[in-house]
Amino acid sequence: MYENILVPTDGSETSEAAVEHAIGLAEKYGAEVHALYVVDTDSMSLSLGAEQLDRIEQGHFGEMTEIKDRADSATGFVADRAAEHGLETVEHVSAGRPHSLIEDYVEDNDIDLVVMGSHGRSGIKRALLGSVAERTLRSVTAPVMVVDSRDSA
Repeated sequence: MYENILVPTDGSETSEAAVEHAIGLAEKYGAEVHALYVVDTDSMSLSLGAEQLDRIEQGHFGEMTEIKDRADSATGFVADRAAEHGLETVEHVSAGRPHSLIEDYVEDNDIDLVVMGSHGRSGIKRALLGSVAERTLRSVTAPVMVVDSRDSA
């Protein structure tokens, strides 16, 4: 049923809860886990210049090692948890609009299921879902499972 499961992650507690769900499903179906961290350039655009923002969108983090470290830590958490269950993981970091890049990743990598947290670190919480989760639900063609941090795996 599922061969490729995507976990968009920002390293938050909520996304870690989603990781547990994704790993459980991947283990059950023998699926490969994909960990995607998106540097949200919309939220950074006010504090950075256009040139620096363009470089980040191109994947050149330069002196912004804090961002790269956070991304590596978030996708590494997914990979480490998956490895504990004997699962393969693909780690990917990109920069831009999170929901758009999640949509692109789903299409480009034959993703069968997206498992994501309802709220992450960034942005103001909405009444029911975070804005990235809501936009992903509206734009992605694959099924999307939205996990709240209060859910247990």
